[in-house]
Amino acid sequence: METGDNFTGSKSPAVLNERSALGMIASWIRDLFISVILAILVILFLYQPVKVEGTSMMPALVDQERIFINKFVYRFGLGNIERGDMVVFWFPGDPTKSYIKRVIGVPGDSVAVDDGTVLVNGQRLEESYVTAEFRDRQSMSAFQVQPEEFFVLGDHRSSSNDSRSWGTVPRRYIYGKAVFVYWPVEKMGLLK
Repeated sequence: METGDNFTGSKSPAVLNERSALGMIASWIRDLFISVILAILVILFLYQPVKVEGTSMMPALVDQERIFINKFVYRFGLGNIERGDMVVFWFPGDPTKSYIKRVIGVPGDSVAVDDGTVLVNGQRLEESYVTAEFRDRQSMSAFQVQPEEFFVLGDHRSSSNDSRSWGTVPRRYIYGKAVFVYWPVEKMGLLK
């Protein structure tokens, strides 16, 4: 056989390039499909991006900020809702609306407010997240938090519609914990 003859088992460079390009495209489409499915699963079951609307959680969260909430942490009883958690819940007065507030009282707690100072079980609650400019001078008689209920307040006390006005939040209405700010970039980071 001479070197210039065609061998029946060989493919021309154009055919090989075409198969290689088709293989690359198929691989890219497969990877994109898997990525989209994983993103949907993560958003549906683990983390969900949400936009903050309003000023009731200032200075921790400001209007139009974008955050991720962890939807898995409280599901199936895997995590306990604790005092200080920033939770996202369906508003008890209108379950079509979502609110975000900070948990102040957990089941069994006695919560009172004396001239803007929050008392939990008779002890002053240290609230470093509430700045002096956002405090108010409201008072509220002692209130016993019932089982499967949570007492929540906004950090911007003088402009927050919260448990002082409409009562506690049932456990079943709480569907996420605010965990991470992703926009604006300069505020990106974990929430405390």
